[in-house]
Amino acid sequence: MPKATYRPAATRLSRWLRPASLLLALLAATPTRAAVDFHIFTDNYPPYSISQSGQSYAHKAEDIGGLCTDIVKVIMARAGYSYAMKIREWNFGYKWVQEHADHALFCTARNAEREDSFQWVGPLAQMRWTLFAAPDSTRTLAALDDARGLKIGGYKGGIISKYLSEQGLDVITSGIDRQNPLRLAQGQIDLWATDGLTGPLIAEQEAGITGLRPVLSFGETPFYLAISKQTDPAQVARLQEALDDARQDGTVQAIEARYGL
Repeated sequence: MPKATYRPAATRLSRWLRPASLLLALLAATPTRAAVDFHIFTDNYPPYSISQSGQSYAHKAEDIGGLCTDIVKVIMARAGYSYAMKIREWNFGYKWVQEHADHALFCTARNAEREDSFQWVGPLAQMRWTLFAAPDSTRTLAALDDARGLKIGGYKGGIISKYLSEQGLDVITSGIDRQNPLRLAQGQIDLWATDGLTGPLIAEQEAGITGLRPVLSFGETPFYLAISKQTDPAQVARLQEALDDARQDGTVQAIEARYGL
């Protein structure tokens, strides 16, 4: 039987420490994601937020443009906050932001129902509630009641779709708004409910459809930067001040002019 070999405790301990030390060294050498002051979500909703790559998602601020996007970038810079910005599906961003501190979402329509769910910075722009018909349609509407009995395409989770449903109208929602102009052109829906500026842009860019007919404008809602309730209110106030300053010195108006407003 081989003779047992005795190793001092320090020697045995070092056998365990060496792998641990190597692991710590590897972790120290691994690059970590830089911390930022805010994580900001938006969706692809031209002209307010636009994926520059043409994809439905974007992972970097430099890949995202649009009216509201440009304004948000200005106020973040003026307030001195670093940020990460991504385009994601609206319902995901809406839920995620509510659950995490230092998170924000734009362009978010501000109304009584959402008022207590966020802190708000804005307004950034105005949503114009509009019903569109297909280019070859001869349909006319004098009031919202004239749309009863018609199939209306809408954006799932969108404030316009929700309002129309509450009025008892037949709203068929889609989680991807760019599908609606194609559904309209194919006769699957009679009308499309969306923003007055957004509708024609999405129709042309996503479906190659031009000449949508706006048949009724029936309301407006301001767009805001919605910030989670867990975020320090002092940070929110600082962002609002930055926006107010940018509007006062003409920076916001210059951005609006770039988008034909």
